[in-house]
Amino acid sequence: MRRSLCKAGDFMENTIFETYESNVRSYCRNYPVVFDKAQGAYMIDENNNYYLDFFCGAGALNYGHNHPFIKDKLIAYLKNDRIIHTLDMYTVAKREFIEYFEERVLKPRGFNYKIQFVGPTGTNAVEAALKLARLNKKRQNIFALMGGFHGMTLGSLALTTDAESREGAGVVMSNVTHIPAPYMFPELDTIKYMETLLTDDHSGVAKPAAIILESMQADGGVYPLDAEWLRRVRAFCDKYDLLMIVDDIQAGCGRCGNFFSFERAGIVPDIVTVSKSIGGYGMPMSVVLLKPELDIWKPGQHSGTFRGNQLSFVAAKAALQIMNEQELGNKTLKDGEFIASYLPEHVRAISPDLEVRGIGLFWGIDFNALPDPNISKEVISECFRRGLIVERAGRKNAVLKIMPPLIIEREDLQRGLDIILDSIKTVIS
Repeated sequence: MRRSLCKAGDFMENTIFETYESNVRSYCRNYPVVFDKAQGAYMIDENNNYYLDFFCGAGALNYGHNHPFIKDKLIAYLKNDRIIHTLDMYTVAKREFIEYFEERVLKPRGFNYKIQFVGPTGTNAVEAALKLARLNKKRQNIFALMGGFHGMTLGSLALTTDAESREGAGVVMSNVTHIPAPYMFPELDTIKYMETLLTDDHSGVAKPAAIILESMQADGGVYPLDAEWLRRVRAFCDKYDLLMIVDDIQAGCGRCGNFFSFERAGIVPDIVTVSKSIGGYGMPMSVVLLKPELDIWKPGQHSGTFRGNQLSFVAAKAALQIMNEQELGNKTLKDGEFIASYLPEHVRAISPDLEVRGIGLFWGIDFNALPDPNISKEVISECFRRGLIVERAGRKNAVLKIMPPLIIEREDLQRGLDIILDSIKTVIS
């Protein structure tokens, strides 16, 4: 449905937030309006202006805003006084989610994973994965890729390479060896490099318990890692007795077409972290998938007060039903093919120095080769003035990150892409 988007200058009073809310606030600085409602692919401010959403809650809203099917399930659950908070006690809602996830997600893919419910943030899932890897292998070091983003708590922040995020820690972060991502130095065989770190008695690097990676680097700049390289990492881990952890928190839940972003490589990680859109409705939820032989936790050894949010189980199951019944995976792959055929050609016509990359409904436009990469900030501001919410990521924050909801109609998808193209033209000219 075509809606009238906002008009430039239609901004409102934000003093209460700027006066009383901490300086740590971030996204609101790029979108200086007060939002009130949302539906499908649109966010609506308190003046009833519509904004097309190509940000999707940083990947937490793959199924759009207020999806009616999920909403009805949540309302029915609340109206019947169903239990909400239980920590990790057994509940009907949890059982129904586990059954559906096993039967419709894991078993069809041949995956045999135990499911661990952790505190409802992505970083908590990563912390649990790190602890579990170190417990199993009795080693402290972890290999992580440069360009990776894994969270803001100390363990996951040690893996993350963004300098500004790391500066906020206030302490030395250790027990991580950062490996160049394969796209950084095409002439470097990164697998051979890691082998050398393990086999050279003068490398100075301790053998790790695991390697953690995003098969689609998200905040690193939207880099889909090569499928053959991912297969070589799997073989490398098997050869040297390392665990392979895939952080699928932002790129998973169908964002790249398949439910898991690593499926295109035909690999089976030892541990997978899933969060954001697993909660279906923007509900907080986080999951660690682990091979059964790795499940050596003692009861309560990794805990969390809100790992039993029953509304998240309800919303998560409903979202998976939508994905399966509407075949959103196929739709996402087709939308990705459309973007691949439409966006790069038009972007290159504006400037041959702009690079486009992505898969499914996860794309980036890289401004780093321009004389002033910070022009990306002006572009997202221009997009916002035209009624489109879109964010930046990557080195120098110079990559426009395109993440529409998976349920987006083709008309709205093209409309958003055209706003991006027109905004780039306006700013560059």
